[in-house]
This record gives sequence, structure tokens and C-alpha cells, in this order.
Amino acid sequence: QVQLVESGGGLVQAGGSLRLSCAASGHTFRLYGMGWFRQAPGKEREFVATINWSGGSTYYANSVKGRFTISRDNAKNTVDLQMKSLKPEDTAVYYCAADRHSVVPGQIPDYWGQGTQVTVSS
Repeated sequence: QVQLVESGGGLVQAGGSLRLSCAASGHTFRLYGMGWFRQAPGKEREFVATINWSGGSTYYANSVKGRFTISRDNAKNTVDLQMKSLKPEDTAVYYCAADRHSVVPGQIPDYWGQGTQVTVSS
């Protein structure tokens, strides 16, 4: 069982930056693929970014590529999402996700966090 707790959301102006963090419980964190999804009001939850167990492989949605960076620290059981050049369309609830294999677009991961709100004003 893995529990995920996100933090770092908030209100930011367009063009600004935010860093989200996800703290995971469990001594097997280093074995899990991790990722981030987001859900805007009235829209389906969508994939944002994924990182493999070692941190050596990452993949991003086209909409955030070049602006967002996912990273992990297996010693601290954390995964972060650095967001730069934020746009109003990035406004959403952001969810941390964990999977015993890999977090991939279009597939439901094994575990979700409770979400953190990110609001980008124009």
C-alpha cells in the first residue's frame, strides 16, 4: 500500500512558476513508477508527466513539454513537478500517481494522491 500526499499548489500569475511535491509512504517507493495528472473543471483527468523508478527516464504531455520538469528523490520518497511559464490553461487540480510498473498515459495507476489546486490567473 502506498499513500501519496501532494503539496505546493496555489495561485500564480501567468508566466509564473510553481513547484509541486508529492510525499509517498512505504519502503518500496523506489520501485514504483511515478507521475502527475491534472483535472480541470468540466474536463477529464489528463496525463501530465511520468518518471521511471530510477529517475533516468521521463516523458511529458505535449502541452507541458519544455515548461514542466518531473524529478524524484528516492532517499526522501518524494516526486516533484517544477512548473514554469504557467498559462491559464494549466489551471487544474494536480494529482500525484504511483504504479508498481509505470505511470503511462491512458492507463489508471495503482495509487492516487488527494490532489492539489493550481490556479493560474491571466
